[in-house]
Order: sequence, then C-alpha cells, then structure tokens
Amino acid sequence: MNLSAPTQLIFIISLVIAIIGLLAALGVFAFIPLASVWIVLIAYIVLAGGCLVRGA
Repeated sequence: MNLSAPTQLIFIISLVIAIIGLLAALGVFAFIPLASVWIVLIAYIVLAGGCLVRGA
C-alpha cells in the first residue's frame, strides 16, 4: 500500500470540517446534532482517505 499526500482540496475540506468540530465543542454551533468528537473524526477520515487514494 502506497501512501500519497492529499491534494490541497482534500486538506482544506478536512480542515474546515475539523474547525466546525472545534467550534461545536466550544458551543458556537449548538444547533449541530452531532457530538464534536464525531465531527472531528469525520475530518480525520476524510484526510486519511485522501492519503490512501491516489489522485483524490
């Protein structure tokens, strides 16, 4: 299995999701029904998927 660096788009998408999770943990986004841990986990999965899939 070869790992590759994620594209800039995948990195920015995962960064935005992680920031939303952080803001949800701080209570800024109280209307989001998911726990902030799950939101940050989704960001990590997106980033890991970008590293595993070449050209994504």
